[in-house]
Amino acid sequence: MASNVKKILSKKSKFHELLQAQVGNEFSASQQYIALAVWFDNEDLPRLASHFYKQALEERNHAMMIVQFLMDNDIPVVIPGTQTPINEFKAPRDLVDLALRQEQQVTEQIVALAKAAREEGDYIGEQFLQWFLKEQVEEVSSMKTLLTIMDRANGNMFYVETFLTRENVGDEGADPSAPSAAGGAL
Repeated sequence: MASNVKKILSKKSKFHELLQAQVGNEFSASQQYIALAVWFDNEDLPRLASHFYKQALEERNHAMMIVQFLMDNDIPVVIPGTQTPINEFKAPRDLVDLALRQEQQVTEQIVALAKAAREEGDYIGEQFLQWFLKEQVEEVSSMKTLLTIMDRANGNMFYVETFLTRENVGDEGADPSAPSAAGGAL
């Protein structure tokens, strides 16, 4: 009987393929956030740098949550390479705009994953993705807020730095409902 369960879980599915691809998407997002953080660090904008270093860790943790889910369900895991991040920007606003577009893209990817799980009747996979869907609402909202503050600051990064210090945007603390990350969340 146990071998039948293994055969069912190990069958190829669109959902599993998309989930594998999402591991790479999350690691690529992490690398892009590191590039943004380093840019802000080089511009002596420590709050913005810190914000994006944290975002990079969060994206890394998301990838490792997916890895843990795959391992827990006996689905072979392949760790892919990442896309080369963009490193050159003209203005601080460009970085936050890129981060917002990246979060919107990740949201589309997570929605596609949820649709695939539902279409395949993978209720376990669909349930796993509920946390990610909720997380993406927060991520997009947080980046929209930061972009709005950048626009209101009209180039005065002191206002943006002060806002991040005062408001702790995107730092709601650890979520006890978050899936486990392989190797532990950082």
